[in-house]
Amino acid sequence: MTPASADTHLRETQVESQQVYKGHFLDVRRDVVRLPNGRTSQREYIVHPGAVMVVPILDDGRLVVERQYRYPLGHVILEFPAGKLDAGEAPLLCGIRELQEETGYSAKEWARAGILHNAIAYSTEGIEVWFARGLSLGERKLDDGEFLDVSIASVAELNLSARRGELTDAKTLIGLNWFQLWVAGAWDVTWQATDMPMAVHGTP
Repeated sequence: MTPASADTHLRETQVESQQVYKGHFLDVRRDVVRLPNGRTSQREYIVHPGAVMVVPILDDGRLVVERQYRYPLGHVILEFPAGKLDAGEAPLLCGIRELQEETGYSAKEWARAGILHNAIAYSTEGIEVWFARGLSLGERKLDDGEFLDVSIASVAELNLSARRGELTDAKTLIGLNWFQLWVAGAWDVTWQATDMPMAVHGTP
């Protein structure tokens, strides 16, 4: 990996920033930046609080997935459970909350797989991916106006859905890939019980 100190010839610096739109969810900015060659240009992007996606693993190796209508695309999308971070919320706490609210499942053990940036050209959003196992099913608590179906799928079924172009959600595809790398022993994770202090307070 190239150290950050070696990237100065690629960096852009902010000259001015304008908030173009501020909604309930989106914060759209338009900045003027100075390029490495001294010229200026504009950058339009979305400031996002970040999110967490959970790969819920049943004891038999199958995975819990959701089907939810996504308005910008105009059709139902197959996904792993996910949700945006509340202000000051620890990612693990967000994952625990979203898994329970959307699917009804709770997990005994959690492991952070990594972070992905799904739209680097126009969004600051980072999505933390967590694995969850030791699942037990309870009652869902969907948000008002939230509608989704929960189902169970094998890795082979999800891979086939991806091959057919039926599974296209980027974060879900990455989470599925990382899960398979972990199963194959090529992706190390550290499991922790949810009764540890971090699960409650978000601190090590």
